[in-house]
Amino acid sequence: MPDSKQSAPSKGKAAPDEFKGWLFKWTNYLKGYQRRWFVLSNGLLSYYRTQAEMAHTCRGTINLAGAYIDVEDSCNFVISNGGTQCYHLKASSEVERQRWVTALELAKAKAIRLMESGASDDDEDGQSHTSPDKNEIQNTLRILSAKLEDLNTCNDLIAKHGAALQRSLSELEMLDKENSTDVQSKVKAVNERATLFRITSNAMINACADYLDLAQTQGRKWQKTLQYEREQRLRLEETVETLARQHNSLEQQVRAQASQGSLKTAPNDKAAADGKPESTAGSDDEDGEFFDAIDETPDSEFRTITIPDSHLTHRRTPSGVSAASMASEASEGAGKDFVYISSSDEEATDKPEEFGVKAKKKLERTASQHSVDSTSSSGGPRTPQTPSKVPKEPRRRRRTRIPEKPNISLNLWSIMKNCIGKELSKIPMPVNFNEPISMLQRLTEDFEYSDILNKAAQLESSTEQLAYVAAFTASAYSTTTQRTGKPFNPLLGETYELDLTEEFGWRAITEQVSHHPPAAAAYVDSKHGWESWQEFTMTSKFRGKYLNIIPQGIAHLKFTATGNHYTWRKVTSIVHNIIVGKLWIDQSGEMDIVNHKTGDKCHLVYTPYSYFSRETPRKVTGVVTDKDGQAHYVLSGTWDKKIEYAKIVKDQTGGNGRGKSVYQTTAPKVIWIRSNPPPWNTTMYNFTEMAMFLNEPEDQVAPTDSRNRPDQRAMENGHWNEANTLKVQLEEKQRAKRKQREAEAAQAAGEGKPYEGHKPVWFEKKLDPQTKNFIHMYKGNYWDCKTKGEFSQCPDIYL
Repeated sequence: MPDSKQSAPSKGKAAPDEFKGWLFKWTNYLKGYQRRWFVLSNGLLSYYRTQAEMAHTCRGTINLAGAYIDVEDSCNFVISNGGTQCYHLKASSEVERQRWVTALELAKAKAIRLMESGASDDDEDGQSHTSPDKNEIQNTLRILSAKLEDLNTCNDLIAKHGAALQRSLSELEMLDKENSTDVQSKVKAVNERATLFRITSNAMINACADYLDLAQTQGRKWQKTLQYEREQRLRLEETVETLARQHNSLEQQVRAQASQGSLKTAPNDKAAADGKPESTAGSDDEDGEFFDAIDETPDSEFRTITIPDSHLTHRRTPSGVSAASMASEASEGAGKDFVYISSSDEEATDKPEEFGVKAKKKLERTASQHSVDSTSSSGGPRTPQTPSKVPKEPRRRRRTRIPEKPNISLNLWSIMKNCIGKELSKIPMPVNFNEPISMLQRLTEDFEYSDILNKAAQLESSTEQLAYVAAFTASAYSTTTQRTGKPFNPLLGETYELDLTEEFGWRAITEQVSHHPPAAAAYVDSKHGWESWQEFTMTSKFRGKYLNIIPQGIAHLKFTATGNHYTWRKVTSIVHNIIVGKLWIDQSGEMDIVNHKTGDKCHLVYTPYSYFSRETPRKVTGVVTDKDGQAHYVLSGTWDKKIEYAKIVKDQTGGNGRGKSVYQTTAPKVIWIRSNPPPWNTTMYNFTEMAMFLNEPEDQVAPTDSRNRPDQRAMENGHWNEANTLKVQLEEKQRAKRKQREAEAAQAAGEGKPYEGHKPVWFEKKLDPQTKNFIHMYKGNYWDCKTKGEFSQCPDIYL
C-alpha cells in the first residue's frame, strides 16, 4: 500500500518541490505490478526498490519536461517520454492517484517553464554584462508569472473537485435513510471527494504563500534597482551636458582658426603628416578600433575517425531490399560510432559539440553566397533570399493549427487479435489509429528540408554534393520520432498536389497508381535546379509485438546543371509496443545512395535501438566514396536531430586487422539541424509546422485530391464516428469498382480482347534507364490542366 504520509509534499526548505511515495509499477507479464519507491524532484521522476536505495542506486529516471501523462482509470496512470521510457503506474486509491497526477502536472509545467526560461537566458547572454539588473527583474517576473499560473491551476482544480463534492452531497441527501448500503457507498464517495478538495485547497494555500513570500522578498531588490537606475540617469545627464560644452568649445576654436586664415596649418594636418589621428578630450584611452576575427578552422587541425568495414561493403537480397534493413537487430560491428581524435589538441575530443557550433556559425556567415542556409532550423524549409527590385505580391498565409485531437479511448485487443499475420494494407483499421493526412501527403512531407537540396545544387564537387543528398535522406525520418499515427491508405486514383513555388521554390504532384499491391508515384520539380521522382511501394507485417514496414520503391534525384542522378531505397521502419506501452518508431538498416553519372556512392547505416547497447539512439553513420572506392567524406549524427559531415584528408587504415577503417578528417560541419515543432503540436497529432497545412482546403485542385477526401476531413474536424462511417463507405465503393473491373477483364479475356484495367491519369508506366525496371513516370501535364481547369479525366472516387 502506498505510504500516504510519505506521499505528501515535502515542506522543508531544502526541497520545496519534492514529492515521495509508494506506487506500483508494471514490470512484465510474469511479475506484474511491483511496489516501488518514487521520488519527484526538480522536474525528474525517479524510482527505487526501497527507500534505502536512494543513497546509492536509482532504478530509472524520466524527465517530465517532455513527458506525457495519461490517466487510464481510477487508480492507473501512464508516464511516457514518447520514446523508450514508459512507466505504467498504479496507486492504491483514486485519491492517491489524483494526488500524484496533480503533483506531476505541476512539476511538468514548472520544468517546461524553466527550460524555456533557460533558452531565453542563453539568447540574452550577450546583454548580461551590460544590464544584469534588468535580467534579474525579468527572471523574477517570470517566476511570479509561473507562481500565478500555479494558482490558476489550483483554482481550476478546486472548482472541479468542489463541484464533484457538491454533487456527491446532493446525491447523499436524496438517498433513502433506510438503504444503509447505498448510504455507506455514497458516504465513502463523499469522503474521497472531500479528501481531494482538501488536498487541492492545501496546494492552493501553499502556492499563495509562495507567491506572497516571493513578492515580499523581491520588493527590496526592486527598490535598490530603481534607485540605481535613477543614479545612472543622473550620471548620463551630466555626461551629455559635459559633451555639449566640449562640442561648443571645439566649434568656437574652429571658427576662430578659420577667421585667422590658419585652418590649413591646424594640428589636424600635423597629425596627418605624422600618421596619427587628432586627439580630442576623452580619447586618450582609445588606441584604435578592433574587430572580431573570423572563426575559421585551421588547415592543420584534423580528426581521426574509425569506422567499420560495413560502410564499404553492402549486401542486398535478390529482391533488392537491404538484408540489414530486414533485421530487427544489427550485427555487433555494424553500428560502431565514429571516433574523433584531434591531432593538434587532445582536449577537442571532450567537446565535440563545439565543432558543430563553429560549423553552424560558419555556414550562417556564408549565407550571402548561397541561396539557402541549410543550418537554419526554425520551422521547416527555408526560402532562398533572392534580391528583387520589383515588388512581389504577398505570399499566401498558410495555417499553423488544426483542430485538437479528441481524447477517445479504444480497446486495442479487440482489433489486433484477428490481425496477426495479415498485411497491414488489408486490415480494416478505424480512424482512431490514423492521423488526418494521407500517405500521399506524407510522401510530400519528405521535402520539408528541401533547402538542403538547394544548397547541394550549388556545389561543384560531386562527392560533397552526395554528402548533402545523404543528409536530406536522413532528414525525411525526423518527423517519425513522435508521429505514431498511421496515414490514410490512398484510394486508387487519389492524387495530391502541393505548390510551394512562392515559398520554397518547388511543387509536387502524387498519385495512387495501384491498389494491389499499393503503389504511389510522385514527382517534385524545383526552380533551384533539381527534380525528384519515385514510385513508392512497401510491405508491412504485424508481428504481434511490433510492426515492420519495409519500403520497396526507389527514389530518384537529379540536378539539372550537372546531370548528377542519384537513387536510393529507404530503410526499414519498426513500430514498437503495439499491444502494451507507448508506441515509438525506430529506423534500422543500411542505405546506398548512388550517383549514376560519376559512380560515387554513399553508404549509410541506421543503427537500431537496443536496451543493452551503449550506442547513441537513432544514430546514423556513413561514408562517401568515389567510383574507385576512395573515401572522401564521412557523415555522423542522428536522424531525429542533426547530421554532420567531415572531409577525409588521409586514410590511416593500413590493414589494422580489426575490420575497421581509420580516417583522418577535418573538423565536422553541420549540414542539417531539425526544426523545432510548434509548442502546441502535442495536442495536434505531433504535427510539424509543414504538416499543419498539408491538408488545408484549397480551391481549384483536382476532384481526386486528398484534401477532398470526406473521411479524412471529418477526422481532422474531430468527428471520428462520422469518419469511420465514411471510411467504410469509401472502401465499399472502391471494392465495387474493383469487382466491376475484374468482371470486365474476364469478359474481355473470354472474347479474346486486351484489357488495360485502371490507367493512371498523370503518370504512365515506362522503362527506367537507370534501374532497368518499369516504373510510373510523370507525364508533365498536371499543372497545365490545373491552369485551364480541365479535370474531366479524373475518376469519381469519393462519395
